[in-house]
Amino acid sequence: MVNLQKNNQLIKEDVFKKMGLEEGMKVGDLGCGNLAYYAFNAAKIVGKKGLVFAVDVLKSVLEVVNQHIKQEGLDNIKTVWSNLEILGGTNIPNESLDAAFIHNVLFQSTEQQKFLQETARLLKKGGKLMIIDWKKTGAPFGPPVKSRPDPDKIKQLAESVGLKTLEEFDAGPYHFGIIFSKA
Repeated sequence: MVNLQKNNQLIKEDVFKKMGLEEGMKVGDLGCGNLAYYAFNAAKIVGKKGLVFAVDVLKSVLEVVNQHIKQEGLDNIKTVWSNLEILGGTNIPNESLDAAFIHNVLFQSTEQQKFLQETARLLKKGGKLMIIDWKKTGAPFGPPVKSRPDPDKIKQLAESVGLKTLEEFDAGPYHFGIIFSKA
């Protein structure tokens, strides 16, 4: 089991190892948010021969991410403005990603199947997807419980778009994690 709670950071390097990230890979941080935590950490792992796409629907978020990219001097991160709920709407070629991360995003989506369908379009055959989102339990913070995704429904939707469940894990007291592979 991976414990993702550490000093207010939701991710540890084990998550990147669990996904098999290595130099030269192409990775997507889908719904990256202001911190683009996956993008920045994945960029360090995939190195100069790799590429990481930090994707978000909010241009203001991507402006912040671009500022951090300049500060960190990481030229292997590319920001992409996209609504991931539109099939073909993300300016990333079909089947180009070795790995993708969706963290605390699906609870916000009203079109989860379309979101997962677009994600599957981006993944290479055998590419991996890690989803981490809120458990459907009460917490002193986070979205309302009714807005939190059901892991069984996520697995069903993912499988309907060609993603196979590889592993489920506890991602701390408030989050669940699932790793999928594109069949």
